[in-house]
Amino acid sequence: MSEAEQESTQDMSQQQELAAESGPASLSSSALVPAGTVVLAATPIGNTADASQRLRDLLAGASIVAAEDTRRLYDLANRLGVRVGGRVVAYHDHNERKQSDHLLDQVEQGACVLVVSDAGMPTINDPGLAIVRRAIERGLPVTCAPGPSAVLDALALSGLPTDRFCYEGFLPRKQSERRQYLRSLKAEQRTMVFYESPRRLADSMDDLLEAFGPERRMAMCRELTKTYEEVKRSSLQELHDFVHENEPRGEFVLVVAGASAQEAIEASPEVLSTQALAQLSIARAQEQGLRVKDAIGQVVAEHPLPDGSIPKRKAVYAAVLELEQQQGA
Repeated sequence: MSEAEQESTQDMSQQQELAAESGPASLSSSALVPAGTVVLAATPIGNTADASQRLRDLLAGASIVAAEDTRRLYDLANRLGVRVGGRVVAYHDHNERKQSDHLLDQVEQGACVLVVSDAGMPTINDPGLAIVRRAIERGLPVTCAPGPSAVLDALALSGLPTDRFCYEGFLPRKQSERRQYLRSLKAEQRTMVFYESPRRLADSMDDLLEAFGPERRMAMCRELTKTYEEVKRSSLQELHDFVHENEPRGEFVLVVAGASAQEAIEASPEVLSTQALAQLSIARAQEQGLRVKDAIGQVVAEHPLPDGSIPKRKAVYAAVLELEQQQGA
């Protein structure tokens, strides 16, 4: 070995020694488990191996662990081989507002309060927002231990544009509300991400097909990170038919392509006055030989409001009667 090579080797060894000295051992416990802080920590959405070392450290060292489901928390800790070191409290949809200030009182006294949901990141369709808002109001520090996310996993796997997207959460349960909600998104040009349960998937696919049309591209993801993970990518029509021919199983994330520029223009609702809708209804009834009430039903359905709702038929019918009276006079 040449003298230059020996010097290079010595330099590398010194760098490795310095790196070892400044590595994990140099991280203080306050950096891993910050005192006087609320920490939102992401938990695995299916595969336990996705848990970060930081999550393990927090579970072991946090003063208080606020868990959406305490039994699931202990099950996760057991699978990770971690002993939960702090006090565990239930923190879920039904008590988060009540619990938040009590937990923040502990933060003011120097406690590290770890907030975890059953799967994924707290606040994303899970408890956590209340304590974040109150911490901000009270001037207390909040941080995140990031990790698994079904939204981002599905988006990345979809093959659809990721430069601009919107997360829309679970679709409304009631069909009338769901249809109105989807109509309001017809002109949305960003890629859209939805959650849906298997028992409502078929009905939701019917409404997605009606709202966005058969050719719109989408990806249907289920059981993400788990053994039977599956991602189907196709047109809305083909995936709609697949759902109706095969019983849905598992939790689903639906990723739907946004509207093209032309589709957005065409889908942008033209807001007409009640008087204008009445005039259109009268003309439709005369041209097609329809009852006025039937014509009104067609016209209002064709002219939804910006929020996706349909103009009131009674108001349009009253305007029709007023116009007919004026014409009769």
